[in-house]
Amino acid sequence: MSASLHVPENADIAERVLMPGDPLRAKYIAENYLDDARLINDIRAMYGYTGFYEGTEITVQASGMGIPSMGIYSYELFEDHDVKYAIRIGTAGSIKSDAKLSQIVFATSASTTSNYQSEFQIDGHLAPVADISLLTAAIAVAQKDGLNFMSGNVLTEESFYSSKSSHERYKHWKRLGISAIEMETAALYINAAYHGVKALSMLTITDNIETGEKLSVSERETGLDKMIKLALSTISSM
Repeated sequence: MSASLHVPENADIAERVLMPGDPLRAKYIAENYLDDARLINDIRAMYGYTGFYEGTEITVQASGMGIPSMGIYSYELFEDHDVKYAIRIGTAGSIKSDAKLSQIVFATSASTTSNYQSEFQIDGHLAPVADISLLTAAIAVAQKDGLNFMSGNVLTEESFYSSKSSHERYKHWKRLGISAIEMETAALYINAAYHGVKALSMLTITDNIETGEKLSVSERETGLDKMIKLALSTISSM
């Protein structure tokens, strides 16, 4: 498959990349946080921008939703461009009753219901993990800024809907210490490991599956802004 179908081979990609799922969030970050931002990718309306944050060149490239989409975009970024650092910024649902809405989760590792890793021809099960230098830097920034955060193993699901109730679907994952549910991190971590890229996934809790609580639209935007600033500060420090 040609890389030009998703990320142009001549795209001006920085060594440091933020990957929100939503293309409009990539546009929002470029317009509100980056200096001299320029559009470098609009194929399939999956926007990518390169600009500067406090003097450091950064690319913001949308990944789309789910493992297949993240798998494509992160693979092409890592395979065809000289990316050294990548941070996913996204949302997640928590299955811990004591998790707080707007809390930020650093995904130290990513369990998954997907068989994505089978494409890498390994005899066993890979445990895809975050890069320790990015994780350490993110924790330091979060502590300095007084942000509410936690870290732990997240579950990257392959599907969004299920015929099972939430209790049935997640009771065993909860017992095994899963802190949050999302749909992209495992693919990012596997691709990063394969290409030698340092990667981290940070997620804002927008709903608590256990309690039924959800953020309002305005609360969601405020929480995501905190995470965006955290991610930019973290990746620019590398």
